[in-house]
Amino acid sequence: MSTAETPASNPLTLNVYNRQGESVGTVQVDPADFGGTINRQLLHDVVVMYRANQRAGTHSTLRRGEVAGSTKKLFRQKGTGNARVGTRRTNKRKGGGTAKGPKPRDYEYHLPKKAVRAATRMAILSKLQDNEALILDDLTVPADSAKTKDVAAVLKALKKTLQVPIPRQEGEELTPEIETQRRNKQLKRMTWLIGIADYDPALYRCTRNIAGVEMMPTSQFNAYTVLRQKRLY
Repeated sequence: MSTAETPASNPLTLNVYNRQGESVGTVQVDPADFGGTINRQLLHDVVVMYRANQRAGTHSTLRRGEVAGSTKKLFRQKGTGNARVGTRRTNKRKGGGTAKGPKPRDYEYHLPKKAVRAATRMAILSKLQDNEALILDDLTVPADSAKTKDVAAVLKALKKTLQVPIPRQEGEELTPEIETQRRNKQLKRMTWLIGIADYDPALYRCTRNIAGVEMMPTSQFNAYTVLRQKRLY
């Protein structure tokens, strides 16, 4: 996106896939349902806010009044032929205190709620426009016999439908074997965000051990979570 605010007026057509990775239909999505525009500056501000709120702020350095050592002047001001010095605790000397170093502080701040909600809708819309969102018709698992391999098999089938850009140098010609290796490497690094209607304990247990996969109810989505993961389900 080259402009700070990109309008999206045309309806988007998304494919619907089943658990085997086969297309079983399409869905029309109106960009107006997600605000209709994508403001990059607002997305940036909201993501910075979320990351700032996650900071612990426990960093701390010792000032000259907190380090060990005498406060006595090392030697007299004049008559020694040396440059004048102060105490051993000064920040000019090895082992002394830190001048203007960080101290524990709270980085938390909040933007207006309407702006945060609008940014979440923009983040989802950007995933839809960039073909980084997939719709799955069903992902339910039995509560009594839920297995991680069941969800992993679904994700593996869906990976085959993705158009993954293969990195290459300018003028480089790749053989089919190398293209396959690089594509598989890109898919292995890919992260996923799976949105469900309500919290499902069995489904959550099936996905928490899969690397790069995060699952949460859509009501808990935020701009940072949506943009951090490469693919959205």
